[in-house]
Amino acid sequence: MKSKRYKKLPINTKELKSDSIDKILSKIKNNCTAKFDESIDLSFRINNKQKKSEVSLRTVVNMPGGTGKTIKVAVVCEDNKIDEAKNANADLFGGDDLIEKIKNGDLNFDKLICTPSMMIKLSKLGKVLGPKGLMPNPKLGTVTNDIVKAINEAKAGQVEIRNDKDGNIGLSIGKKSFEDEKLIQNYNAIIDALDKEKSNLTIKGDLVKQVFVTSSMGVSYKIKMDKSL
Repeated sequence: MKSKRYKKLPINTKELKSDSIDKILSKIKNNCTAKFDESIDLSFRINNKQKKSEVSLRTVVNMPGGTGKTIKVAVVCEDNKIDEAKNANADLFGGDDLIEKIKNGDLNFDKLICTPSMMIKLSKLGKVLGPKGLMPNPKLGTVTNDIVKAINEAKAGQVEIRNDKDGNIGLSIGKKSFEDEKLIQNYNAIIDALDKEKSNLTIKGDLVKQVFVTSSMGVSYKIKMDKSL
């Protein structure tokens, strides 16, 4: 059953003509009538069904406007890098001891960073970390010797772009309380990241079919992109 609040929102917004993100944001914010600071979320439909294979996207993007979220970062590293992780404000850090905690199901973190030499041990925990999307990956910058950079980027607002089996990508560009400029910066960063990924793919036609934007408790609007991807 729809709430009284939801019934007051516009209807059939998906059928409206698409418009640019900067013009839609005011409508989205006006629809943010919940009592908390709603997220502004994007939903991409990509052209993942190809003749020879399905498109599988997985990359990260640094959000210049931030995410409004506090990210808890864990670092698995050698003993001589413990102080480095600690001084870079990692929330959890350790070597074999931290791996043992993770093995026992202690996953009290949002992002896991690992040095290459420790990855051999950590890779055995694929069944624990994989389903949660927490397994470090060199492509995502989470398997690295430069743990300070990785920690700083994770804390500053780095998000993962990954499509599901149906070709959908969902991610947030910030909160209602964000200035429009920051939300647009984050949106453009995501578009640029997808454009870069497309150049690395063998794909027929456009990568992105449609893009919608909504708030946590609102309704969605179709975005008109400035360029085809």
